[in-house]
Amino acid sequence: MTDHVQGLHHVTAIAGSARGNLEFYRDALGLRFVKKTVNFDDPGTYHLYYGDETGSAGSIMTFFPWEGMRQGRTGAGQTVLTQFAVPVGSLGFWTGRLPRFGAELLREEVVFGARRAVFADADGLRFAMVEGEDGRTPWRAEGIGADVAVRGFAGVTLAVRDGTSTARILTEVFGFTAEGAEGSLRRFRARSGAADVVDLEIDPAMPLGQEGAGSVHHVAFSVPDREAQLAMRARMEAAGLRVTQQIDRDYFWAIYSRVPEGILFEVAIEAVLPPLEG
Repeated sequence: MTDHVQGLHHVTAIAGSARGNLEFYRDALGLRFVKKTVNFDDPGTYHLYYGDETGSAGSIMTFFPWEGMRQGRTGAGQTVLTQFAVPVGSLGFWTGRLPRFGAELLREEVVFGARRAVFADADGLRFAMVEGEDGRTPWRAEGIGADVAVRGFAGVTLAVRDGTSTARILTEVFGFTAEGAEGSLRRFRARSGAADVVDLEIDPAMPLGQEGAGSVHHVAFSVPDREAQLAMRARMEAAGLRVTQQIDRDYFWAIYSRVPEGILFEVAIEAVLPPLEG
């Protein structure tokens, strides 16, 4: 049993149109549409899940689509970039494909030695396709070969004004290792070997983010079972965080805590996966 997280479990964001969201993340990005359920805290709203063939931890991108939701504002206190892992040499495919489906190519860059392309979807949600070696098996979507397909998450970027408290939580509580800095970014890595990167983008002058369409609601970290989750909960409380009790989400159990710099963290178990729907 481990009392540290094993990398990312899922990222949950807010969308506008449910139909537009499905057409982009299933058809354009080529993720498997794993499940449609409801937002447990707002049962009048869908909760859409995308991922790999089995909906495994480290591949799951989920959305709350609220029709007519006002646009969010990217800023401090948010997860501001979701990083998808794609094979080396595949960026040209994605920069040619995704704008045809309504994504805006914001920039191409090299960060911590890896080439990546940063996009915004129709709601303004920012994501990156990051080249790297990754042995995970991709979902085979129409028009997207295995040589270019998404493997799951590479990581996420969290925007903060200071970073000290969030870095302490990542290293001392969640068990990440600090790997270095590049410009305004500080990189931390979990022990899993996949979906294992958290970057802190630190800018004391950054305006606070505002939740809405195109923003991330929370980022979830993975532990193997409820026993490990309870151990993590104890570690989080000992570090001064306020943490929920274990909550049954039908297909996994979850705990939540908003860290001091404003980002909502979840710790979810891997043991029970959602049923596959398509």
